Amino acid sequence: MPLYKILPVLLLFCFTNLTAQVPQPPPPIDSVMLDNKIFTKVEVEADFPGGNDAWRKYLIKNLNPDVPANNNAPVGKFTVVVKFVVSKDGSLSGIQAETNMGYGMEQEVLRIIQRSGNWAPAYQNKRPVNAYRRQPVTFLVEDDGFTINTKQPYTLFAGENMIYVDAGKRNKGNLRLSISEGTITPTDDEGYYIVRLKETGRVIINIFNTKNNHKIGAASFEVKKKD
Repeated sequence: MPLYKILPVLLLFCFTNLTAQVPQPPPPIDSVMLDNKIFTKVEVEADFPGGNDAWRKYLIKNLNPDVPANNNAPVGKFTVVVKFVVSKDGSLSGIQAETNMGYGMEQEVLRIIQRSGNWAPAYQNKRPVNAYRRQPVTFLVEDDGFTINTKQPYTLFAGENMIYVDAGKRNKGNLRLSISEGTITPTDDEGYYIVRLKETGRVIINIFNTKNNHKIGAASFEVKKKD
């Protein structure tokens, strides 16, 4: 066979092998899928416009911190968590409470989030997307009539805890404490008590003055696992 007839065949063979080794481009991003998907994890979370400082100012201006006290909540620290969707245009939907602290706290947080306007959307792959957001808001209820000191404020742990009760000018020997779960036992040191708990969750400690059989107050504590 003449050489000029073989050469084109060899060139075609080489070209075919070369093109087969070139990596194919990735498939195009499905824009419709991204528009409808609600992300639970994103590269950049949705946020209140202006960030944490602006959010704190909004809370100070709009949140009524007296709601739990006005509804006779016990002394304690209560963290309400609200979940909602921030759309890629910043609008909010699906606003619902994930906690049940009661005493009007969830309703108050739902109210201020519903009135908070548009948020900065979340970003994934450098594009704004629909994403879930969980927003905690903490209420603190205090009483000047007594304090219950624990290792961490308004926190107890599964197992044994030592607490100290200060009821002001009241005689510590006249105090009686009860607890909604577990046991609470006075020690030989006046004002100190041992609290034993089996489960995590939340408990309420009530304080009574046995001298006049009067309830001084109550305090709520979150119960956590020991580290």
